[in-house]
Amino acid sequence: MSAAAKSPALPALDQPFLPPIDKPRSLLLRLIYSMSRRQFGKVMTPLKVFMARMPLTFGRFYGNIGALDKKLVLPRETAMLIREQVARINVCLFCIDIARCFTIQASMNQAKFDALENYRNNPLFSDAERSALDYVTVLTRDKKVDPDTFARLAGFYSERQICEIVWLVASEHVYNITNIGLNIHSDLLCDLTKHRRAT
Repeated sequence: MSAAAKSPALPALDQPFLPPIDKPRSLLLRLIYSMSRRQFGKVMTPLKVFMARMPLTFGRFYGNIGALDKKLVLPRETAMLIREQVARINVCLFCIDIARCFTIQASMNQAKFDALENYRNNPLFSDAERSALDYVTVLTRDKKVDPDTFARLAGFYSERQICEIVWLVASEHVYNITNIGLNIHSDLLCDLTKHRRAT
């Protein structure tokens, strides 16, 4: 038999590289699945593809990222704009979708998130937000930052807030690369959230 004949069938381009585990053995994981259904209306694909195959301590690590975000002094909307911008640049479709889902749940200004691609010229964004988005855009895209971009950022944010912005960029990459590496796409959580709020 040829090597090609032995190879497993490749998943469709819009399917995860590993098949989702819909019925995990772990009681705790089944509880986490139930919590996801209750919060989002479905079990998120990263749970079924990545978390279901990893020790639960890895799940706690990912959960701690969200918990640590609650300790930030940056405005919540600013933090979400930064996460969304990083996910957009990295083209993590799942992360873009879930971030928008969270902004809808928090009743944030959806027009601002819709205009994120044109933040430099859109009047919905403050100069402080533009400086932060310039910084995270360069850092994410180029993996380095020039002194002028940093100086503009430092003109609006404290040292603590600057470190928080770096944290947001770095931790968003953890989410993004996990999903991109396993070909996990959008779960349409935005649409589910809008539908549930409308009913």
